[in-house]
Order: sequence, then structure tokens, then C-alpha cells
Amino acid sequence: MSVTFADIEQARERIRPLAKRTPVLTSRGFDMRAGVRTFFKCENFQTGGAFKIRGAANRILSLTREELDRGVLAFSSGNHAQATAIAARYAAARATIVMPLNAPKAKLEATRAQGAEIVTYDPRSEDREAIARRLAAQTGAVLVPPFDHPKIIAGQGTAALELLEDAGPLDALVAPVGGGGLASGCALAAQSRRPGLRMFAAEPERANDTYLSFRAGERVGIPLADTIADGLRPPIPGELTFAILRERLEDVLLVSEEEILDAMEFLLTRLKILVEPSGAVAAAAVLFGKLPPNLGSVGVILSGGNVDLNLRRALG
Repeated sequence: MSVTFADIEQARERIRPLAKRTPVLTSRGFDMRAGVRTFFKCENFQTGGAFKIRGAANRILSLTREELDRGVLAFSSGNHAQATAIAARYAAARATIVMPLNAPKAKLEATRAQGAEIVTYDPRSEDREAIARRLAAQTGAVLVPPFDHPKIIAGQGTAALELLEDAGPLDALVAPVGGGGLASGCALAAQSRRPGLRMFAAEPERANDTYLSFRAGERVGIPLADTIADGLRPPIPGELTFAILRERLEDVLLVSEEEILDAMEFLLTRLKILVEPSGAVAAAAVLFGKLPPNLGSVGVILSGGNVDLNLRRALG
């Protein structure tokens, strides 16, 4: 169950048919306000609108034809659902996705548009992973988990490879963390390519399971989080992802709901790019001075851009 740098390099070749090489942007205004030279890896421009296609494609395109003919099954609040549906459609496999009743409407509709069958559940009283595993046992479908799988982690790490190639040497990298697939994959990729790079994860104050786990030295679960960053709500880090994060992270940075919204607004008005709340968490950590001082340059993963239009009310 380990993940190596070679796995990430192999993933990059495997996912080329589906995953775009997204741009890296800079903003002098952001740099001045944050006090550090910042390079944004824009996964909001990715296929499906988020980084998730990297891991989902790596997992699904690794399957045999016999496995694909049994179908694939995932559980997700939105972005992984859409990514799984896109990759399954490309591979000519049937996709079933377990999604919460309160998932953003735009993400539900986008997943259905890719031909996936959606099974909904009540996140207040039901366990999505248990539902998915029961359905997989009944149907024989192959599970495509959102984060805690070597192929998923390796696929997500390809984002950091591209960022370092385009931005050049960086002092630090900040990635949002929910279940930990993106942050752990990026940490492996970036520190393998640039030893000594300082790795940080960022998460909402209201969904601070990784923050608590990192300080406790073991996985700590929390109740279902009420945060605008719907993609960062897993109540506990993954077993495999946390083992990587515990070894490679320098710290976990917390941001408030208001800081997330302010970062979204800054990115929209100054860089002219639309980033969803989960995708803006790492940028918020940099913008509001959560990093240690005296860093010369930092990479930030803007993990997605699938914004629920109801957020326009929150943004005023």
C-alpha cells in the first residue's frame, strides 16, 4: 500500500488522455498583500473543474477490461463523483456514485450529465463508505475511493510535478486537505523532486480533523463539519494519506469561513478566476499570513472551481 515517486511518474503518463496540464498563474497584488511570491496551480481549469480527475483517471485506467466490465463505484460530495464519471465514461465502464442529499446541485447535475447513476444518502444518519461497500459487494463493482488508495494519491501528486516544472524552485507548497489524497500526493512528488521543500496543508477551522490528528500524532475524527468548503468535510484523514502527511508536513494551517470567502473574492476580482471554497483554502492560508515568515516563494494548489451559484448570496 505504499506510494513512490515512480508511481507518480507512471500516473502522469497514464492520465494524459484525460487530465489537462493546467496553467500556473501569478499576481503582483496577491504577492504584495501576502508578503511572499506566490505561484498558483490552477486546477479550477482542470477536466471536470477540479484536480480529482488525476486520481480517478489513474485508478480507473489501471483496471483490467474484466474489472471495467463489472463497473466502478465511488462515494463523494461532488468533485470526485464527477471525475469518476468522466473517467468511467472514457473507459467504457458503468459508474455508480454515492452522493449526499445536500451535495451542491451543480455537482449532482454535472455527475449525472456524464452518465453516472447516483445513489443519495443522508449524511446526518448514514455512512457513505458503508453504503458504497455494500453496493460493491452486491454488484461486483470496483471501488474508486476519493483519497485513501495508492493510485488515487499517485494521480493527485502529478499536480505538484507540473507546478514545480512550470514555477521553478519553490521554498514551500500549500495544498488544501480533506481526506488527504491531494496533500499527501503533492508532498511526495514535490519533496522527491526538491528535497528540503517545506510542505503545508490548509483546512477550514470548522473541519480541522487533520489539524487535530497532526498534533495528536494519530488519526482523530470529528463530527460532520459545517463549512462552506464542502469538498473538505471528511471527518477523519485517510489511513494511508495520514501516514504520509505525518511524515512530510511541517504544519497544518487553519482558515476561517470569512477568510475563505475573502480569498475567493480576491482571486475572482484580481486574477479573474473562479475558485470554489475548497479550492481557495490554501490561497486563504497564504493571503492571511498563516505561513512562517521569511519564505521567498510558495506554490499554492487551487484545487477546483465548481462553485454552487447559491454562493453568490454569501459573496454579497
